[in-house]
Amino acid sequence: MAPLLNGYTNGTSRHLPEDPSVVESRFSDVPSQIDIPVSGLDAEEAVEVNLEELLDDPTELCTLLEQEGVGKHYWMVIALAYAKQSKVDHAIEILSKGMGTLNRGNPKEKLGPLSLTCWLYLWKSREAPRVVPDGQPAGETRLKDFYLQAATGSLNEASRINPAFPPLFLARGVLYLLRASLQPPSKAAAPSAPELSDRVDTLRQSIKCFEDALRVSSGRNMMAILGRARAYFSLGKYAEALDGYQEVLNKMPHLQDPDPRIGVGCCLWQLGHKDEAREAWERALELNPDSKIANILLGLFYIHNSSHYATTDPAFGPIYKKAMTVYTQKAFKLDKELPLTCATFGSYFMMRKSWATVDNLARKAIELTDVNAVASDGWYLLARKEHYQDRPDLPKASDYYQKADLARGGGDKGYLPARFGLVQIQILQRDFDGAKFRLEKIIQQSKSIEAMMILGALYAEDVFRSQANGVKEDKSADVKKATTLLEAVRLAWKDPQKNLTPDSSVLVYLARLYETEQPDKALQCLHQVEQMSINDMPEKEPPDGIEADEAWMAKLREQLSPQLLNNIGCFQHYAERHEQAREFFQTALSACVKAGEKDEGIDTDALVTTISYNLARTYEAAGLLDEAKQVYEGLLARHDDYTDARTRLAYIELRQNPQEAGPKAMTALYEADSSNLEVRSLFGWFLSKSKRRAANIAEDQEQRHYKHTLQHHDKHDRYSLTGMGNLYLTTAREMRRDTDQDKDKRRKTYEKAVEFYDKALQLDPRNAYAAQGIAIALVEDKKDLTAAVQLFSKVRDTVKDPSVYINLGHVFAELKQYSRSIESYEAALTYNRTSDPQILACLGRVWLLKGKLDKSPAAMKTSLSYSQRALAIAPSQIHFQFNIAFVQIQLAQLLYTLPEAQRTLEDVIKASSGLEEAINSFCEIAQSKNPPYPRHDIEQRANMGRNTMRRQLERAIQSQREYEEKNAAKLQEARELREAEIRRREEEKRRAEEQKEEEKRKIREERDKMAQLSRELAEKRMEEERRREEAEYTTDTDGERVKRSKRKKQAAKRKKRAEENSGSETEVGDGEDGNAVAAAKKSRRKKKARSTEPDSAVDSSDAEGGAPKSKKKRKRLARRGGKEGNFKSEELVVDSDSEGAPRTVTQTNGGGGGPEDDDGDTRMREAEDEDEDMAVSKQHSRKRNARRIEDEADEDKDEEEEEEEEEAEEQPEEQESGKKTTAERDAEEDEESGGGIAGGASFADNPHGDPVDESVGAAGDAGGAEDPLLQI
Repeated sequence: MAPLLNGYTNGTSRHLPEDPSVVESRFSDVPSQIDIPVSGLDAEEAVEVNLEELLDDPTELCTLLEQEGVGKHYWMVIALAYAKQSKVDHAIEILSKGMGTLNRGNPKEKLGPLSLTCWLYLWKSREAPRVVPDGQPAGETRLKDFYLQAATGSLNEASRINPAFPPLFLARGVLYLLRASLQPPSKAAAPSAPELSDRVDTLRQSIKCFEDALRVSSGRNMMAILGRARAYFSLGKYAEALDGYQEVLNKMPHLQDPDPRIGVGCCLWQLGHKDEAREAWERALELNPDSKIANILLGLFYIHNSSHYATTDPAFGPIYKKAMTVYTQKAFKLDKELPLTCATFGSYFMMRKSWATVDNLARKAIELTDVNAVASDGWYLLARKEHYQDRPDLPKASDYYQKADLARGGGDKGYLPARFGLVQIQILQRDFDGAKFRLEKIIQQSKSIEAMMILGALYAEDVFRSQANGVKEDKSADVKKATTLLEAVRLAWKDPQKNLTPDSSVLVYLARLYETEQPDKALQCLHQVEQMSINDMPEKEPPDGIEADEAWMAKLREQLSPQLLNNIGCFQHYAERHEQAREFFQTALSACVKAGEKDEGIDTDALVTTISYNLARTYEAAGLLDEAKQVYEGLLARHDDYTDARTRLAYIELRQNPQEAGPKAMTALYEADSSNLEVRSLFGWFLSKSKRRAANIAEDQEQRHYKHTLQHHDKHDRYSLTGMGNLYLTTAREMRRDTDQDKDKRRKTYEKAVEFYDKALQLDPRNAYAAQGIAIALVEDKKDLTAAVQLFSKVRDTVKDPSVYINLGHVFAELKQYSRSIESYEAALTYNRTSDPQILACLGRVWLLKGKLDKSPAAMKTSLSYSQRALAIAPSQIHFQFNIAFVQIQLAQLLYTLPEAQRTLEDVIKASSGLEEAINSFCEIAQSKNPPYPRHDIEQRANMGRNTMRRQLERAIQSQREYEEKNAAKLQEARELREAEIRRREEEKRRAEEQKEEEKRKIREERDKMAQLSRELAEKRMEEERRREEAEYTTDTDGERVKRSKRKKQAAKRKKRAEENSGSETEVGDGEDGNAVAAAKKSRRKKKARSTEPDSAVDSSDAEGGAPKSKKKRKRLARRGGKEGNFKSEELVVDSDSEGAPRTVTQTNGGGGGPEDDDGDTRMREAEDEDEDMAVSKQHSRKRNARRIEDEADEDKDEEEEEEEEEAEEQPEEQESGKKTTAERDAEEDEESGGGIAGGASFADNPHGDPVDESVGAAGDAGGAEDPLLQI
């Protein structure tokens, strides 16, 4: 007899009650009492044992059973009774003593107790701790592995007795399943690589055991199917596991312990169908409201849903509250030892910083679970607890993070949050290289946004650290990596499917990375941070009746971070948007006040000082010097040692009073703080502007100042190095070049200047002023114009200073690229230098050269205009007067040489007047104290103009007057023709524009018409579909909408015809011939779908003497072209009753026809109306029933006619659909149609050539040397 377990034989199926509300619990079949027969008494007497009130010590009961020698059934029932009361150790003890008494009998009697003992050991393994509890000795605690070993021993002993004992297969499968839960997953080489480990082998063995259990039970063992599904789930084969759970659910729909719906939901979750998983768990909870597994799984579902929202989102709170209070809390009340519930509740108490509760719950999750993932969650909770405490234990946290990662496989398959925790620990331990290596591995495997964010921040911090320490190492690769990673994070925010919350720190990092190379992008990032901060404000929308104007935005900005507003203002200042910069600085000052009110720990004085200084710099840039002075004086009143403010005050004083008060202020500043490098730089610039040039550079006051700075203060001062290079460059430019010795000395002086520039560039590779100095040396010493253009172009992209454009203009003029030279000079004028006489003089020079090259009087007149503007600005500069006289001489000479047709009398007369002015100017210049050229040369130019050129212009005036008088009529006619041609062209242009506008208007009107037509067709289509649906559907007796049955009568008639056909076939086919005919007809029915020859039906009907019924084929009216009325003919193909080809009735568009045409028209109208088509269908059906069908071909023909009638019913819909499609296509087609030159250098006869601009500013000086950087 097979042993009993819960009243049923092991391995057999249960028959659950029909009522799902009636649920059988475990051990429900254990009787409440048992009678133990007593030997020596009457056969009917026995000892009654109450199995509901068992003794705490089963020794007496075991003694009674041993003395009476009862069978194994009594031992097993009593053991199950103890197990029912969770006294599993007593149950195992009873079974052990019972098997001792059974040793004297048949060994097979021990199979049942051994199998039950194995199951009890497996039960104990489920409840035993996974690891030794904290604080308990290792030898006193029995772990899961101990009980699994004991279960293995029982199972092996039973297998030695009978290895084919059916209950052993199921027990062995569960044993392997529990053993696999203690084995860690393998570390696969890649996420997609197959897992190869002892755990996988153990799970495969469990699957084999479950399949053996199914085999011996003929597929009726539902527990074996559930076990196999659980093994598949552990292997990651979720589809196979889902099939197993669904199979059990189909065969035993009322099974609740264990509930296959739980497994179904878990498989659906892993397959990505999370809503369907929720439905399965809700169904399980509906059947068993006290299901702790269903409750905690539903809680996890809603926790997962809440993770899609930010914690500040209003939708987050209700979802998270429902997860914790409705489901998780109930599951915890049902079973406080459930590992999954402990791990989930541990995360909740982690947020509340209840460290003791977190530690208790996490250790329960680790010790009691059979699932590696839950154990991983427990280790992760312990790691976070150690990590987030006020005094974190980093080594212990790192160890817990590693255990959490290994519990899920480690390596490429580990736990991503735990690996993030390890990265954070490494960052706290200053192991940045290890953190970056681990993050790069994470990004390669998962493309995690968080990993990209942290890795980009680490690379950015490396760059900022190098900049702060002055490290010369090239960090461009790190800048690129950081920018790429952070931009990828920024791009991911725009993906609505990811539902990510932007992080302002990413934008701040990007702004700092873009600050130097791409300030516009940096400003864009800061503006985005500003908008995010405004969006997070509770009062971001204006009150009712108030518009969201600039005043409202300024009010909102006052609640932002003052540092953010200050940085935005600095970038606006660099972009020369001074008005916007001033507004941001003023708002930042207001924000400082409010920030101080909110947090008294903020150093508002430092913020106000820095922002006020930047505001004053903005006033300076805008030309509001008085306002700037007021701000600087206010700063000095609060901080009298603020050197930067004192420096700017001295510079403003110098600009306003360059003769007296300015120099005194500079001297006083230098004497007050001569050790400050910024003060020494500004004083060096002042010396370069106000000193008298010495013949010997060693005696130069500026040179001694820079030398003293380099020797006694800072030998790496970049401003002093650049200033020394400027001095040597200027000296070399003015040196004599008469002899080879002079040229060699000049070349060495240039090399000395280049040495200083090169040293400055080594200290600061971005020193554009030093690079510009090297370019000037190349031009003046080596005459390497091409290389100089490249250098100046790079400097222009870096430095926003007019000197760069001036030097570019010089080089382009030397290359005879006068147009580009003019563009460069004019660009220099835009830098608030419109009144700079040197740039105006350079423009006059280039226009003169361009006029001489092109022989253009207009260009020379432009040159004269620029020269006159330069003289008007600096009337004391005699060389500007010389330039004007020189241009007037050149213009007179050019007009004299031009033919009469290319000049006018007015131009020649003006040139003569200009010549007289030039002669007078030359005479005055020659008599001046310091003429720009030798007096003799100037006097010779005046004499040449007075004698030769005066006579030449007199002759030119005479000849030009005669020419114009002689050709006055022709000139007037040509002038009129030219004016008429101009008017004609303007009129044609106006007409073309009007015509173009008219065409656009027509196109718009046509598009509007087509759009209106499309809408009308769509509405008509929808109305017809609604009517058709009303015709096709009706209301049944239950009040529900159902589709009409149209073919019931026709089906009945076809059935009647089939009966008549069978009768006729009986009459015609007798004996073997009849059987042959029947077989042939059956064969033809099978091939009917492939038959396409209508003639066969006609011939067959004729052979039988019957009159075949005509069959009509219809063709739709199709439009071929875009013109009105251009249609194909509509054809009605009618099969003739007589032999021959079918006749075709053609109906042209809009034409009438004869009787046949009328019949075709009627057919087409019937096809467009459903009700009329039904009438026609019934009429044809009655005609067919009146005939006797004698041949199978006639039957096939009737069926074809019925199919044609069905097509006729569908034809109106197809025609209407075709119309709509054509209109839409037409509408779419319509829519588709739808330092400069040396001050006194002249423009010609300059023996020393044209030197390059000497005004090369120093490094860090945005406006010459007077413009230190803003403070951020």
